[in-house]
Amino acid sequence: MREFSSAAGQGDAAAQYNLGLMYAQGQGVAQNKKQAAAWYRKAAAQGHAAAQYNLGLMYNNGEGVAPDKQQAVTWYGKAAAQGDAAAQFNLGLLYYHGDGVAQDQQQAATWFRKAAEQGHAKAQHNLGVMYENGQGVAQDKQQAAAWYRKAAEQGDAAAQFNLGLLYEIGEGVAQDHQQAATWYRKAAEQGQAKAQSNLGVMYENGRGVVQDKQQAAVWYGKAAEQGNAAAQFRLGVMYYQGEGVTRDQQQGLTWLRKAAAQGFAEAQSALKELGE
Repeated sequence: MREFSSAAGQGDAAAQYNLGLMYAQGQGVAQNKKQAAAWYRKAAAQGHAAAQYNLGLMYNNGEGVAPDKQQAVTWYGKAAAQGDAAAQFNLGLLYYHGDGVAQDQQQAATWFRKAAEQGHAKAQHNLGVMYENGQGVAQDKQQAAAWYRKAAEQGDAAAQFNLGLLYEIGEGVAQDHQQAATWYRKAAEQGQAKAQSNLGVMYENGRGVVQDKQQAAVWYGKAAEQGNAAAQFRLGVMYYQGEGVTRDQQQGLTWLRKAAAQGFAEAQSALKELGE
């Protein structure tokens, strides 16, 4: 702290940045976000990319400074121009949502790409989404799959789920239920509810995996507990019919009602047929 303070006072940008970090994290000094922002600003004004990014983050979140998305755009932009991948990703998000800047999907895709090419997993996933939906870029399912794969291989659960979905339906890649199940499982094990539900479907129907109603019920249960309506419906049916679980019609009705309350049409129809 003493060393950084001395050097920072003499205008050393790296020391100013490090002093900002110490104030931000409460290391060697009482945590003080305002002081952190003040030191980041001094370093950022000298072109220190990490300080520019952190100052942008503070403006974005309203920590140590009043929230100001336009200032966030400004400081992210300075760091992004120097190649800071996190700043490029965050700047892409602001352009994507039109937050602090006019919404511009092409600019969003541009900044996501810059971060993605540096290996930023969330940027790779978001660029995949843009290619899949044709947002800011020409729609290209193969490119979507390629970017999802890069993020998925880094452990990004959303990308793992989306890649699994492309394999299941055969878009951008050759249809392959085993690959679909593999990627769903990776995402499901990280708690991704849609992946858990879809993996349950694959176990229930024996697609890409050996049919196993008990495993189907397990994965439906995990997704259902997180509020996934499709999983709640399927779990309700399994309890009502006694498939993969001990038959318990009350449990079945409970899950069907949860799904129906979310507007899940099949659950609503099932309850109507049962006179509920």
